[in-house]
Amino acid sequence: MSQLSLCGIFPPVTTPFAPDESVDLKALGANLKEYNRTRLAGYVVLGSTGESVYLRPEEKLKILEAARAAADPGKVLIAGTGLESTAETLELTRRAASLGYQAALVRTPSYFKPQMTEAALEQHYRTLADSSPIPLLIYSVPQFTGLAVEAPLVARLAEHPNIVGVKESSGNVSRVTQMIHRSPPDFQVLVGSATTLYPSLAVGAAGAILAVACALPELCTELYEVFRRGNHARARSLQEKLLEPTVAVTSRYGIAGLKFAMELRGYAGGRPRRPLLPLDEQTQAELTRLFRALEPSH
Repeated sequence: MSQLSLCGIFPPVTTPFAPDESVDLKALGANLKEYNRTRLAGYVVLGSTGESVYLRPEEKLKILEAARAAADPGKVLIAGTGLESTAETLELTRRAASLGYQAALVRTPSYFKPQMTEAALEQHYRTLADSSPIPLLIYSVPQFTGLAVEAPLVARLAEHPNIVGVKESSGNVSRVTQMIHRSPPDFQVLVGSATTLYPSLAVGAAGAILAVACALPELCTELYEVFRRGNHARARSLQEKLLEPTVAVTSRYGIAGLKFAMELRGYAGGRPRRPLLPLDEQTQAELTRLFRALEPSH
């Protein structure tokens, strides 16, 4: 079996909610149909940006089904299946596989943080990889979990035939470089920080899973493609253009900011699910100025 290619840009799709906070599956499908027209390589469903930690188990399955139905057959589908226990994670991974997802993105369990040693994490990922019907991506997102998966552990896990990549979201290019340097050549390192997309590609990252790509898919995919064609001047210029909007819709204003930016770009955004708060009017005005200044995106 040839290895699944994870080259390119993947948005971790947002979960639209109706005014009563129920999941709006129609809006989700509409967003994906719009994304199908772009050069995105595929979609991550139930990632952090999808507010997966706020979704009930039955909602997750409906979202996986709806996204699968709306996605173009040519797009790679990755399901975020990481939960706190190994058993629960494996169960959701199997469900995603049965729905046609091609890979699972598994965040580090983090509730019992002091006990989440390298040994505990290694056993967690190996146990999952031994039994998962689809390949796994390790998901290191220290800004949310307080735990970073470092290069030596990634390199050991990369030897497992069913662990095909890692999403490294810290924005630390040195860490990305170490992971690429220590892992087998066919192991795929994806980055989760658009502020370091160009330098990460330059050191050998296969691609990226970027929240800002939910609002600016063309800009993100163009940066990836011009880099691949060797047009470094254009890639650097696009990296600069991405900097401010990325910071605004990730670390500064989070999912509420991203969803508002999506509305500005014609996608279904809406409010985040509580306890996340929607943006105030001043912040909405700031983001409107920032994103309007980007148009036209080419």
